[in-house]
Amino acid sequence: MLTILGFAMIATFLALIMTKKMSPIAALVLIPALFCVAVGKGAHLGDYVIDGVSSLAPTAAMLMFAIVYFGVMIDVGLFDPVVRGILRFCKADPMRVVVGTAVLAAIVSLDGDGSTTFMITVSAMYPLYKRLGMSLVVMTGVAAMANGVMNTVPWGGPTARAATALKLDAADIFVPMIPALLVGLLGVLGLAYLLGLRERRRLGALRLGEESVETKETVLVGAGTGAGAGGGGLEKRPVAGGGGADDVDDDRDGGDGGDGGDGDGDLLKGLDPNRPTLRPRLYWFNALLTGTLITAMILELLPIPVLFLLGAALALSVNYPRLPDQKARIAAHADNVLNVSGMVFAAAVFTGVLQGTGMVDHMAGWLVDTVPEGLGPHMALVTGVLSLPLTYFMSNDGFYFGVLPVLAEAGAAHGVTPLEMARASLVGQPLHMSSPLVPAVYVLVGMARVEFGDHTRFVVKWAALTCLLILAAGILFGTI
Repeated sequence: MLTILGFAMIATFLALIMTKKMSPIAALVLIPALFCVAVGKGAHLGDYVIDGVSSLAPTAAMLMFAIVYFGVMIDVGLFDPVVRGILRFCKADPMRVVVGTAVLAAIVSLDGDGSTTFMITVSAMYPLYKRLGMSLVVMTGVAAMANGVMNTVPWGGPTARAATALKLDAADIFVPMIPALLVGLLGVLGLAYLLGLRERRRLGALRLGEESVETKETVLVGAGTGAGAGGGGLEKRPVAGGGGADDVDDDRDGGDGGDGGDGDGDLLKGLDPNRPTLRPRLYWFNALLTGTLITAMILELLPIPVLFLLGAALALSVNYPRLPDQKARIAAHADNVLNVSGMVFAAAVFTGVLQGTGMVDHMAGWLVDTVPEGLGPHMALVTGVLSLPLTYFMSNDGFYFGVLPVLAEAGAAHGVTPLEMARASLVGQPLHMSSPLVPAVYVLVGMARVEFGDHTRFVVKWAALTCLLILAAGILFGTI
């Protein structure tokens, strides 16, 4: 019964948010509360919620101060050179913009933190997508998949969890998987190329007459700031086979998530090359501070929430010594902080009920029991396939510490080594990064002004295909 109710709760949640019948926060709170009463454990709802909040509180704290820190870094202009470099590559071409999104997300993902990756990627690419009229779910989908592939680095989380759960060395798990993961990353880049071509056909291309690349960069980076908003000499030019500007609304894949209102203007202004928050004289200090922060995260010198708390305090104090300026910067990013932290605590209700009622254990046990006996020698393949739905509907902790040891034990009985099982368990990460139980995805959709349901509808099929590509490559290379 708990198995059926668990799957029913997840299906109800996904159906409500994808059809936009409820907001994600409301669904994350009310649906599990209803099902908790349905299983006869309503009296324990408070305990389950407190347990869930306690487990996710460090994550919420990390996200709060990470948003403030990277918001300040964006304000002071630390990432402006990255934007200019991407713009030189993109040249106002939608295809290049989408590929640039994937490349930027993959590079920034090397720090091992999804929230950081999404904040930097969206801040850099959002003005381009809005200026060119591109679908924002393409940006969120491509960024999530690129980050999902790179999330398998040993300091990213899943590999370390698999190594801990099965008492293995993380390097022994990760290094042989590199060729398969590279295939997955190439798959994401190839998909970005195809999606970009589709956006190019839908929108046409922008042309700047006789203006230079440098002028074009300024116009696009300053989009929405007044001078740039007026067009700056931009004009549409249909590409062969394209539908031109009139096709903007024909193929939105869930819409662009915004209407170009004040909220969009505020984010676009965040990359204005003439904004008063810039601190060019402190550029190298901010670069060194950010590099030190990321290095400390990789080396685990302190807990990540503590590092971001210290980093945010230091960044504010040095860049904005005057108290009114500090308050202004905190207020400027308060909306993102509240939206994301609120979503995390709402997700704590969902995970708390899933785990507290025992639904997640019964669901995992049922899935393991349904594996036919004849597939025993192929348990690595089975684990790779199961990692898609399990890591989507469960936290990484639940999957790697609760389910993987059971699967590994079943595999060992048929001669499948724990290393093969651990590598196979990483396959589902490109899909996992868009799970409603991953706090970082709310940073992504929140900053991009995209509805979570729209993002889910768009990304699930492509992320699942990327996972299967990695699995096929792993089998081909003999690592799974």
